[in-house]
Amino acid sequence: MEKGRIIKLIGGLYSVLDQNGQTHVLKPLGIFRHKNIKPIVGDYVEFNQDSITKIFDRKNDLYRPMIANVDQALLVNSAKDPDFSFLLLDKFLTLIEANGIHPVIIISKIDLLSDQALQGLKEKMTYYEQYYPVIYFSSKTEENKEKIMDISKEKVNVLAGQTGSGKSTILNTIDPKLELKTNEISKALGRGKHTTRHVELIPFGQGFIADTPGFSSLEFKELTPEHVRHAFIDFFELSHQCKFNECTHIHEPGCEVKKQLNEGQILKERYEDYKIILEEVKAIKPKYRRDK
Repeated sequence: MEKGRIIKLIGGLYSVLDQNGQTHVLKPLGIFRHKNIKPIVGDYVEFNQDSITKIFDRKNDLYRPMIANVDQALLVNSAKDPDFSFLLLDKFLTLIEANGIHPVIIISKIDLLSDQALQGLKEKMTYYEQYYPVIYFSSKTEENKEKIMDISKEKVNVLAGQTGSGKSTILNTIDPKLELKTNEISKALGRGKHTTRHVELIPFGQGFIADTPGFSSLEFKELTPEHVRHAFIDFFELSHQCKFNECTHIHEPGCEVKKQLNEGQILKERYEDYKIILEEVKAIKPKYRRDK
């Protein structure tokens, strides 16, 4: 038996990279299907000449995109076309934090903003910089290209972001040999066209990066309100100073989060997004995933 990592899945066929750098195209044993177990990209597996025979335990996994054993997520948010959204950023951060993955925020297409608008965005983003790396990127000037290369080095990275945010463009700028397909924004719809059709781990900077299908929605189906409270790491840090142990930071007296919000220490958009996401998660009926 050999060991390797699944790096691509297309049409039920899995590409497995072995420890010698060779790729094998395989199918999983039928017993996985009977046990309702599905191998996914990023899985460490054991295999023989024909089949994947064992899936090793995962340290984490994402449902959409379906990928496992990720070190960090590069969250790409466009400054314009489509317009920057704090709510979308906070939704991505919630999902990534809840899955135990380290987020890196990349704001793309900064060349499309006026100097004044960009400065205004940067001023608000200084709040996030207290907790996460924030990188501003332009594919035209290749500004901060080296920062992205350095921060993704020797890691398994997932590249995530809304449709049309410029994920594939960023990869092509950093490594033109990838030649990933890109599309212009659909002006009529106000959102991007899907350009990536499958999840694939691409060798990158002595590690891997996953270019994933664009998001048109975010899946919170497995999250609970407790997940949300923990995923907002800035609020969670302050929660120890709240009067009540299980403070939701919404209506309780003696809430440190609301106190700092009123004092201007917390970004208003961040708190409003927290309330929206918390209500969204509360409204979800529990569902069970079929890939486990």
